[in-house]
Amino acid sequence: MHDSFACALVLAGGKGTRMHSEKPKVLKTLLGESMLYYVYNALRPSIGDEIFTIVGFGSEYVEDSFPQMKEKFVLQKEQLGTGHALQQGWERIKASGLEYCLVINGDTPLIGAKSVSDFLEAVKEDGADLSFVTITPKDPCQFGRVIRNKAGQVTAIVEAKDYDESVHGPVSGEVNAGIYCLKISAVEELLSKLTNENKSGEYYITDLVDLAVECGMNVTAVDCGDSIDLMGINNPYELANAESTLRMRIAEKWLRSGVIIHNWESAVIGPRVKIRPGVEITGPCELYGETSIASGVVIKSHVVISDSSIAENAEIKAYSHLEEANVGPKCAVGPYGRLRPGAVLEEGAKIGNFVEMKKAVLGKGAKASHLTYLGDSEIGAGTNIGAGTITCNYDGKNKFKTIIGENAFIGSNTALIAPVTIGNGALIAAGSTITKDVNDGDLAVARSKQVNISRTSQKS
Repeated sequence: MHDSFACALVLAGGKGTRMHSEKPKVLKTLLGESMLYYVYNALRPSIGDEIFTIVGFGSEYVEDSFPQMKEKFVLQKEQLGTGHALQQGWERIKASGLEYCLVINGDTPLIGAKSVSDFLEAVKEDGADLSFVTITPKDPCQFGRVIRNKAGQVTAIVEAKDYDESVHGPVSGEVNAGIYCLKISAVEELLSKLTNENKSGEYYITDLVDLAVECGMNVTAVDCGDSIDLMGINNPYELANAESTLRMRIAEKWLRSGVIIHNWESAVIGPRVKIRPGVEITGPCELYGETSIASGVVIKSHVVISDSSIAENAEIKAYSHLEEANVGPKCAVGPYGRLRPGAVLEEGAKIGNFVEMKKAVLGKGAKASHLTYLGDSEIGAGTNIGAGTITCNYDGKNKFKTIIGENAFIGSNTALIAPVTIGNGALIAAGSTITKDVNDGDLAVARSKQVNISRTSQKS
């Protein structure tokens, strides 16, 4: 679809009371990404950048989550219904200069780009003034009921709470999915005719259908059967079901592309994660954000990785956590390793049990195998960090850096008080507290002399 055909209006102003949250419903996450993220991704291939968003309850949270979209947010100060939301965004819609406007709820994370494209193609082919998507779910819940005449033409949409079988006839099971495409020039005259004469006292977009039919406009409905992809999410149960569906789809995609996933039912992989064929993953594990994993990598169970890069043939062992880290080729992390933002492991480096790194570089072939904290540090190639080593980088106000040269040996239970530099090939005796620089090749011993005192009672 050419991006000049239609703009889009995303309705994201509601609170979502059944989510029991202080933040807008559309920011609830599936696989680490918000519902609104998925809707934007589905729209962009067809719509491009002409995406407007109605925000209302908790608008500041939405703006913080999508700062790049802020210029196209429209504030709905009072949440008076979907029709009112459309009225609030109408000036921005007209100013786009486009022929159609796609209106979609921000709580439909399973919708795909193809569904959007197919719907717009159908609208363009029919030349509809107003078109919307319908579904026939097993449980119609609170979706608006679709009414057709004997010829099968749509005549109205009636909200579930306002539906009366004695007036509207038996329920057909066909309901409104809440996705519309409006010809801007045709629908404008209908907006002022919307009323709030219903049980909720709100203005409904659905009333546009009845008004358009009365005016003799071309109104069409695209029936998508029982597709769950088009259903909105209103409570934690529905959110969990949608997340499970999405998780399985993503895992299946990677399995079919050459990635081995053991216990795949418990592997959580976010939509932005990139994995090369030849990777081997064991669930349960969680991979989120802009994580990239190169060929030959092995990821064991109970690992959590976000926004990190893992190079060829590295191994991430069980129970390790990585966040904004960079792991080089043939490196090993864990088990129980923790890499915090700014941690870098160069080729063949290793961190082991209960080792934590933050804003630190571990050089080629260097290793820290046990019980160590490396913060604000540069460690040279081939250096060995003994168990219990701590870089003391924080004095309560400021952070300072520790630099350790190549092929140095840091003995167990050493405290390095930054700022400090340890030279190439230097040896730090176990149990030392180092406060001064150590030259290349030197031995540094900084511990008190051992004194043995007899505990045997003196003779009287």
